[in-house]
Amino acid sequence: MRESFMVTIGAFGALIVSALGGWGQALGALSFFMAVDYVTGLIVAGIFKTSQKSENGALDSRIGFKGIVKKFMMLVMVAVAYQVDMIIGKEFVRYGVMIAFIANELLSITENAGLMGVYIPDTLKRAVDILKKKGDCENE
Repeated sequence: MRESFMVTIGAFGALIVSALGGWGQALGALSFFMAVDYVTGLIVAGIFKTSQKSENGALDSRIGFKGIVKKFMMLVMVAVAYQVDMIIGKEFVRYGVMIAFIANELLSITENAGLMGVYIPDTLKRAVDILKKKGDCENE
């Protein structure tokens, strides 16, 4: 029974990684950044109670679930980008999407660190502000 369960989980994992274009350094980095962002968000809300996503700054299961759904959708977008790469016969759309999401996760991790009271060097603050402004311009 245990072996069947493990084989099923392994096959499911292989299917997902295959749909994302294979496990490489970029996907590993994106997964790492996504996990760090989620955990630091939990720490900000659960321990420091300074989250800007809830009214009282504390943990909220609905907000946590939304965060998981957003991370899942990011992976769906990587899978879509991989399909585009397959159609055009190149390997740059998937990497571009992953790099954009990694940059977004880095911004969020930096914001979470600031909400925890961690010193953020001025250079990093300026870089975050520039990236935020570029993101705002692209969303208009």
